Amino acid sequence: MIDLRLLREDPDRVRASQRARGEDVALVDALLSADERRRSSGVRFDELRAEQKALGKLIPKAAGEEKSELLKKAGQLAADVKAADAERDAAATETQELLQRLGNLVHPDVPVGGEEDFVTLEKHGTIRDFAAEGFEPKDHLALGQILGAIDVERGAKVSGSRFYFLTGVGALLELALVNAAMAQATAAGFTPMLTPALVRPQSMAGTGFLGQAAQDVYHLADDDLYLVGTSEVPLAAYHMDEILDADRLPLRYAGFSPCFRREAGSHGKDTRGIFRVHQFDKVEMFSYVAPEDSQAEHQRLLEWEKQWLTSLELPYRVIDVASADLGASASRKFDCEAWIPTQGKYRELTSTSDCGEFQSRRLSIRVREGKQVRPLATLNGTLCAVPRTIVAILENHQQADGSVRVPEVLRPYLGGREVLEPVSK
Repeated sequence: MIDLRLLREDPDRVRASQRARGEDVALVDALLSADERRRSSGVRFDELRAEQKALGKLIPKAAGEEKSELLKKAGQLAADVKAADAERDAAATETQELLQRLGNLVHPDVPVGGEEDFVTLEKHGTIRDFAAEGFEPKDHLALGQILGAIDVERGAKVSGSRFYFLTGVGALLELALVNAAMAQATAAGFTPMLTPALVRPQSMAGTGFLGQAAQDVYHLADDDLYLVGTSEVPLAAYHMDEILDADRLPLRYAGFSPCFRREAGSHGKDTRGIFRVHQFDKVEMFSYVAPEDSQAEHQRLLEWEKQWLTSLELPYRVIDVASADLGASASRKFDCEAWIPTQGKYRELTSTSDCGEFQSRRLSIRVREGKQVRPLATLNGTLCAVPRTIVAILENHQQADGSVRVPEVLRPYLGGREVLEPVSK
């Protein structure tokens, strides 16, 4: 959540951020009104309580008609205090509810607009000319079937659409990717983490995934637990309700977890293969830093993502995501999109977001610097979303006979294998 003091001092900035997100600007004024009622009712409650206490000291000293009048006044004061207390609590609850609905403040450098209004920051690698090489590229599903690596038919039979099995070299390729990604993250100073896939409501809400993203979240109603769509959620909540010493920062974690997404609203999109699925594994980077260091840390996370994609020998571009496509928690987000030959376009493989103090305020995570205690900043960055990375590797490194060249960085994790060969039928 944002700082209420900032909202009071510069409401136009918050309105502009809501407008850039394509969100309800009227929410800002509703929140200002609720906050004013919360503060004024709090003042009134304190005044009435002080008057009540003062009156309570007079009553034992009074007698006769004077005491009767004081007791009558005390009864009225008791009712007024109770009403003021209820008004204060109601205003505080309304303020908190409205504050939870407000997205993070958009960074001033973020391009304004929707999904297609991003700005391309850089491009890397060379897109292969398959026509010049003399063959038509196959898509990842066709290659996965040739290699005995992907089985979506049995995935659908067992679990429904958008589920799949990775088999044979497909399973080995996932394990190679996860191990290589974790090795890079560990070398960069991240603490490796295996995180829970189920979290409590306060963890999911605190990270910002029960607002606009709620439709994509799986909820286990009998247990009141949520399946995470990313290990960002348990990694953000890891230090919930804690005060961290400043000399411990930055804290960097690399989490591996299964991820679950309903993919609501994606009907008809990416229905072939494993690009958009309900369950997948992912290695996620997560950082806790001082707020003034968040922008520099954001660039570091992006560089680690670029290092990863470069090591996989994939052509990709980096985009500055537009304001209405940010997600509630992000102040700014960079995506790395790999070229997918059979789609003829770049598609998102990794993403990194600077969330500033937004999540730490919701999760009550603070940093102690001497006598001062204040919220810190959190950032996240996908290092390897496995299925999409497999899609990019298969399509970009395929050969005319249906085999796939293994990028050098993965070979030590595949027993030195240089090529994934078609399975014999």
